[in-house]
Amino acid sequence: MEKVEKANAEKYVQLENVDMTFSTKKGTFNALNNINLNIKEGEFVSIIGHSGCGKSTLLNLVAGLLQPTEGLLFCAGREIAGPGPERAVVFQNHSLLPWLTCYENVYLAVERVFGVSSKSRESKAQLEARTHAAIELVGLSHSADKRPNEISGGMKQRVGIARALAMEPKVLLLDEPFGALDALTRANLQDELMKIMAKSGCTAVMVTHDVDESILLSDRVVMMTNGPSAGIGEILEVNLPRPRTRLDLAENKDYNHLRSEVLRFLYERHAKQAA
Repeated sequence: MEKVEKANAEKYVQLENVDMTFSTKKGTFNALNNINLNIKEGEFVSIIGHSGCGKSTLLNLVAGLLQPTEGLLFCAGREIAGPGPERAVVFQNHSLLPWLTCYENVYLAVERVFGVSSKSRESKAQLEARTHAAIELVGLSHSADKRPNEISGGMKQRVGIARALAMEPKVLLLDEPFGALDALTRANLQDELMKIMAKSGCTAVMVTHDVDESILLSDRVVMMTNGPSAGIGEILEVNLPRPRTRLDLAENKDYNHLRSEVLRFLYERHAKQAA
């Protein structure tokens, strides 16, 4: 039994021989080719690569928003056949409803997953407690009653993260969640995300263009080859101890070596494409 549980934890999210082809006006376009990847339970994995390499397509497949042309995807031993509350997505655009407060935006997701239409059918008091806990987790209790137009871009993104975590997902999927933010806000939210993930313990898959972000946050970095027919070029193990702080890592020899490995891969891919 222990061996089976360990094997399941080692392959919490599985992608087996995944291909993704789209039909376009100019014909078929093969975005992803033969993707094989296992993600461990509780692991933080970043997907990085040049624009057009299928990073977001890969994330959307795990989210169940797309179905693969070939291959299979699994989460916690079950085939991914569509979207589900066990996989929550945080987009680059926070996608908050402007007429609702921060609290109400989170509560709406909580009610959908745990309310009367769900199997659990929790009471209103329980739903409210879940909502308050999620908002507190991202440090926004003081702004719970504000609407999106009354808070900063970074705070909006934290509400988006709170909304996703309030659903108690098994896997948190992040599609460049800090890409539209200024450098300082981005750095602060990266630090917040590390604390949040340490508390929640859920599995995370993040798409990013930022090399430093990928090393700082991740246990592994999946580096994609250029499209079309993009695949996994290399996977880099990030064996830096946690908790991590960017100031301590700035002059860390291991951190800078890992950073240079990702840059080398990206520059080599760019050079091949240019040639």
